[in-house]
Amino acid sequence: MKLLAAAVLSFSIVAAAANGQQTIIEGVKVMPTTEDIRAVAPALEKYAKDVVRGDLWKRPGLPARDRSIVTVAALIARDQTVELPYYLNLALDNGVKPAELSEIITHLAFYTGWANAMDAVAAAKDVFKSRNIGADQLPPASGPQLPLDEVAEAQRATRVGEQFGKITPSLVQYTTDVLFRDLWLRPGLAPRDRSLVTVSALVATGQVAQITYHLNRAMDNGLTKEEAGEVVGHLAFYAGWPNAFSAAPVAKEVIEKRPR
Repeated sequence: MKLLAAAVLSFSIVAAAANGQQTIIEGVKVMPTTEDIRAVAPALEKYAKDVVRGDLWKRPGLPARDRSIVTVAALIARDQTVELPYYLNLALDNGVKPAELSEIITHLAFYTGWANAMDAVAAAKDVFKSRNIGADQLPPASGPQLPLDEVAEAQRATRVGEQFGKITPSLVQYTTDVLFRDLWLRPGLAPRDRSLVTVSALVATGQVAQITYHLNRAMDNGLTKEEAGEVVGHLAFYAGWPNAFSAAPVAKEVIEKRPR
């Protein structure tokens, strides 16, 4: 759990508090109120009200539902759990289904680490309980999968195997068997949304080397050029300007090289 002092400086916390809405959940550190923030950093509270809540979340280039997915993915990726309950509730209000949030947490265990996903589970458990979300609204552990693009997957597997098979065969095996032939085929999260989660997590954690492949995959799955640009702009507030500007040249190159 992050220190309260650090939490006060988070734009996401400020945006939530500026709304004057907080979900009080037992055992979870509560975000500071508007009055708390104003007492420490009045300019920060103003930016939250006027820019984050008043402009960013209202931009037409990315629907509120997608902005919620991007934000939740960034918070989990960065293990910022103080504000996560608020944004999980907001995501549900914005049309993200409980099953989709469940899949986002599971997906990010692989892309940002097991411990981050476990921290997200703790936050989501209380949110789900407070909204009477039960097992009947969650995806099963296993079941029918989405169809696999055999040709594209074979090309990916061959390329990765040739590069890394002799160095780390376990990584190559799990990447094929667990990620691309199982996790990515789970139907609880649409391929576009799964890509959106992945790209958001990569940008939020500064993993620029992986963005090219996954942004291309996201756009193959239906993410538009305008939406991709909005994701980077949105994440400047939730992951910091340096991470956004590190991702911007990579996104620019991907978009410019895409077929017109």
